[in-house]
Amino acid sequence: MKILIVEDEHGIANFLKQGLEEEGYEILVANDGKRGYEISQSQKIDLILLDWILPKMTGIEVCKSIRKTDIKVPIIFSHG
Repeated sequence: MKILIVEDEHGIANFLKQGLEEEGYEILVANDGKRGYEISQSQKIDLILLDWILPKMTGIEVCKSIRKTDIKVPIIFSHG
């Protein structure tokens, strides 16, 4: 399972990445909303962990942009 973490706080992103990798998940990390959206469009992602407040695009903007495409992926919001 490939999980995309979109989180601008590096400590939180690294903590989540490490824990999920230890459980056997493949993890991608984006540190801003725009990059998170780009990754969601270029890779097959099974789950997105998405922060609310991000630089370049907010979490809501990222979610709305993804939902306008044919890509169907579960999105879990966090407020790191």
